[in-house]
Amino acid sequence: MGNLLKVLTREIENYPHFFLDFENAQPTDGEREVWNQISAVLQDSESMLADLQAYKGAGQEIREAIQNPNDIQLQEKAWNSVCPLVVRLKRFYEFSLRLEKALQSLLESLTCPPYTPTQHLEREQALAKEFAEILHFTLRFDELKMRNPAIQNDFSYYRRTISRNRINNMHLDIENEVNNEMANRMSLFYAEATPMLKTLSNATTHFVSENKTLPIENTTDCLSTMASVCKVMLETPEYRSRFTSEETLMFCMRVMVGVIILYDHVHPVGAFSKTSKIDMKGCIKVLKEQPPDTVEGLLNALRFTTKHLNDESTSKQIRAMLQ
Repeated sequence: MGNLLKVLTREIENYPHFFLDFENAQPTDGEREVWNQISAVLQDSESMLADLQAYKGAGQEIREAIQNPNDIQLQEKAWNSVCPLVVRLKRFYEFSLRLEKALQSLLESLTCPPYTPTQHLEREQALAKEFAEILHFTLRFDELKMRNPAIQNDFSYYRRTISRNRINNMHLDIENEVNNEMANRMSLFYAEATPMLKTLSNATTHFVSENKTLPIENTTDCLSTMASVCKVMLETPEYRSRFTSEETLMFCMRVMVGVIILYDHVHPVGAFSKTSKIDMKGCIKVLKEQPPDTVEGLLNALRFTTKHLNDESTSKQIRAMLQ
């Protein structure tokens, strides 16, 4: 598989046929500086996911405290249970800010003239792999977050309590860690069903609006090319046989969905329009051919975190496929 991107000699229906080697790409000297920067961020991603997966919440302690408002011991027990959890939630939020900067650095590298998106993917193979890894992490994080209502409950209790205790002039050490301003920003982050995806969507939109001299097509073509490549890899037995594990298959599906969502937020008419460079019917079909329990989270991401699905320009067939 040597190369991340092997360009084949044929194109069908104007969709590119590539193989992205998500398993073996290594940075060239020209990529090394940006690659090291992104790699330093990504090395913490697995520990973030492990922490989120292990997040149990303080639901029992909070319920007892609310039911017994005059019992000081129960109030303290709930508070002492929630505080370390809020510190953990702050770590996740701060990681999203690091991820946002990492994505913008990657977009700069993968969209700058004079190269086309395809040429960039050929030349900066390891950076394209890191872009894919960011998307993979993002969808995994958001899938776990959506299944864990304790996060919102814990943080809501924290905000109510810290507000009440400030009125009572109680000294709270945690305010050094999560003050009111930080709590407000975190609250906006966790209010999103898919907070990491929202962060990346905003970062991509911001990148396009800030780089006014860069044609928007440089960014959208990079995203649509990656989506099309992932679709072809998933639907072609010859390519799928090269995956060394089921996890690589899931990786490829998450990347495909991630770039579709970013494209839909950045492109003026979105991913679902007839003029879109992404074969949405083909992408949805590939997902629906997998076991439902493995892809339901990805289909929900397309249903609920895209921007243009409910536009009039979206075909009834595509809407029906996602119902």
